[in-house]
Amino acid sequence: MQSAAEYLSLSEPDRSNHLWRYTPWRRVHPTGDISEVPEMKSAEVSITKLDGSPVSEGVVLEKVKSSIGDFPESDPVTLSFLGAVTTASGWNIKVDSGFNTDMPLLLDIDTGQGTSAVHLSLDIGSLSELELITRVRGSGKWFGLLRTGEIGAGSVMNDIVVGHMQRGTMLRVDSVNIGRDAQVRAGTVSSGTERTKADLRYLMGEIGGNVRVLGSILGAGSMHLDHHIEIHHDAPETFSRLSWHSACGGDSKTVGTGMLKVMDGSKGADAAQIFHNLLLSDDAEADSIPELEVLEHEVVGCGHGTANGPLDDDQLFYLQARGLDPSEARSVLIAAFLNSTLSEMGSEALHDWLIILLSTELERLGSSVGN
Repeated sequence: MQSAAEYLSLSEPDRSNHLWRYTPWRRVHPTGDISEVPEMKSAEVSITKLDGSPVSEGVVLEKVKSSIGDFPESDPVTLSFLGAVTTASGWNIKVDSGFNTDMPLLLDIDTGQGTSAVHLSLDIGSLSELELITRVRGSGKWFGLLRTGEIGAGSVMNDIVVGHMQRGTMLRVDSVNIGRDAQVRAGTVSSGTERTKADLRYLMGEIGGNVRVLGSILGAGSMHLDHHIEIHHDAPETFSRLSWHSACGGDSKTVGTGMLKVMDGSKGADAAQIFHNLLLSDDAEADSIPELEVLEHEVVGCGHGTANGPLDDDQLFYLQARGLDPSEARSVLIAAFLNSTLSEMGSEALHDWLIILLSTELERLGSSVGN
């Protein structure tokens, strides 16, 4: 009830807030009545290895009472709202220190129908090595995913979230702390929902943290996919790269906002971001907003950039001259574009799984990706 009271005490965010510039909160709220905190069921959550076998000893997924701690860098509206609707749907995934596996773990979330939400808390022990795929799927009308927690010191983790709902709206909020000398690849693969609003924040508050944030976004039909990413450097010798690729067809719209913050005292920090957008139709729209806030003078480098463009006609002609029909040629080029970030998200086994997922999605969406 504390989160609900906090949410109801807040004013509606306006578009002067860069998080809500392109997607007003009332369009994300499950009922549209922002004064309401509706009751929600918990989605079904399970975990296996990627091949379907049971997880190894050292990994525990358990249902817990959800609680929201102090996340000063997070948006108070979405954090308190998700805290309120996930009171009875908290899950904790605990990975023992020193855990190591060569097989990716697959955490499946089935939204069911109607509205549902989950609070997933990550407790990744120090010096662990793993790949974790969190897959969200189902035919629900609205789903909320809150992911909080810590990745322990010296850990090496590929943390991939796949948004694969058939329809509806998905609200996702991440607030993840990255420990001393931890190396993290945080990947987002998104398609399928009619509307997605994601607020992803990564905090490096200890020396030597390293994060690569990667996005592979496919928009089709009338989808509206809005991702806001913040990376906070708040310790010396921290490193980050943000690489975000969006392909949008039909009259879909994709939005990517990146904020890199380098706080005073983060000597030797190295931060950069790049957005690439592939426009597949005349009515598609892609907006990218890279931003920097640098309060430390002694940095290795800080940079940003963005680029938009259509499919290359010469490449289309080349593929068609070798026997592909126009639809096949387009799909090949779209897959190649999105694969540039997919290929950086993890191991060969993980990459192969993601490629199959992408190919299936391109086939399912078909003409709604094109003109």
